[in-house]
Amino acid sequence: MSLVLLLSIFMVAAPMASLASAGDFYSQVDITWGGERAKISNKGKLLTLSLDHASGSGFQSKNQYLFGRIDMQIQLVPGNSAGTVTAYYLSSQGPNHDEIDFEFLGNLSGDPYIVHTNVFSQGKGNREQQFYLWFDPTKKFHTYSIDWSPQLIIFLVDDTPIRVFKNLESTGVPFPKSQAMRVYASLWNADDWATRGGLVKTNWTQAPFSASFRNFKANACVWSSASSCVKNNTSLGTNAVKDNVLSNSAQKKLKQVQSKYMVYNYCTDFKRFPQGLPPEC
Repeated sequence: MSLVLLLSIFMVAAPMASLASAGDFYSQVDITWGGERAKISNKGKLLTLSLDHASGSGFQSKNQYLFGRIDMQIQLVPGNSAGTVTAYYLSSQGPNHDEIDFEFLGNLSGDPYIVHTNVFSQGKGNREQQFYLWFDPTKKFHTYSIDWSPQLIIFLVDDTPIRVFKNLESTGVPFPKSQAMRVYASLWNADDWATRGGLVKTNWTQAPFSASFRNFKANACVWSSASSCVKNNTSLGTNAVKDNVLSNSAQKKLKQVQSKYMVYNYCTDFKRFPQGLPPEC
């Protein structure tokens, strides 16, 4: 078989290989810690993480990705979840790692959950934005998505954008674009900071705490090399984006969410940055 024909077959097959099927946790993830606290059930369609006084639990994707859209449906810890954190994020490894975070901060019964977001590039984070959710995330599953391209990172909740982090390398701000990342999720105790800055501690009489995951979907480039993933960039898998620009309706939704539900923005925290806000702000 000629080299030209082999390359043609690869180029046709590559986009298909980059699409991960939804819902089969047995084939898509590895349980990384927590032992029996992490369980896959319902023929691979449901994954439950639990936290008790001894340990939390977590999993990671088998594949690494560079650019694409990652979706996960999550039903968060119900009741008094104060002190707990349910994390869902992308991350590379090493001291200069890149990372894109969703962290769901537990609460006292009846209080709203806070969604904590962050972006690390070349080992530097401190780019936190936090939001209240406009629904009870413990009653049913909701979809949380990260849409990552060489130009934009978009955080979405039920396909509504809540945050955009732009590539501003021209101003000297590193952007995650060269390190492949795995998908991670975990449930752990963080009562030193998670709820009201650590004032509310975990009530272990409520343990075990449990969060459920389903319909993990990676419409993304499975890592082989940076050049192939840039060429076959399959992100922007959302109606909110076209040609790396948010649509008018998506921009309107983004502004509405940020005006109504944002509770912290590092780009307005002058006390934290007395010498001046970060350049991307």
